Amino acid sequence: MSGRQFPDMWVDPEDDPREGQPSPVGERATLTQYLRHYRLTLEMKCAGLDAEQMAMRSVPPSSMSLLGLVRHLARVEHSWFTRVMQGQDVPRLYWTPEHRDLDFDGAEPDVAVVQDAWQTWRREVRNAEAYVDAAESLDVEGTHPDGPAVLREVLVHMIEEYARHLGHADLLRECIDGRTGQ
Repeated sequence: MSGRQFPDMWVDPEDDPREGQPSPVGERATLTQYLRHYRLTLEMKCAGLDAEQMAMRSVPPSSMSLLGLVRHLARVEHSWFTRVMQGQDVPRLYWTPEHRDLDFDGAEPDVAVVQDAWQTWRREVRNAEAYVDAAESLDVEGTHPDGPAVLREVLVHMIEEYARHLGHADLLRECIDGRTGQ
């Protein structure tokens, strides 16, 4: 981190890969750019941490950790884009009826668990991006137990989901090594 203008932040502003993108044109481009930005931010907030740091819990009794957040967001991506929008009847990720918080509770400080979480999250993000890119419109509907789910609403929900959890990630990362959000 030495030699940087702002050593307590993720990157100096001129090196931030989220900046300098052209302004999106249209609703789909706006929604996907915001979601892509938040996904990249998750990776940035976890960069350079070992398995122990990734699994470090917040404050008792919470089981929240950065690793748990990666697993949780993989689960949410999978649930909305694979199960709901694509209608695939496949088991949920990091969840069982007996253990509904497995995404967080199973976030153990093990290199293999961290690697699995990132591989799973990246696979689910690629699947979601491919689905959105191929969708004929943002009005495409999927099937949710509560009724129809419209792609537009799912994208807005995913933006909200990432934004909320990136706030958690800011606090978790600051507790680990003092780096603050950006």
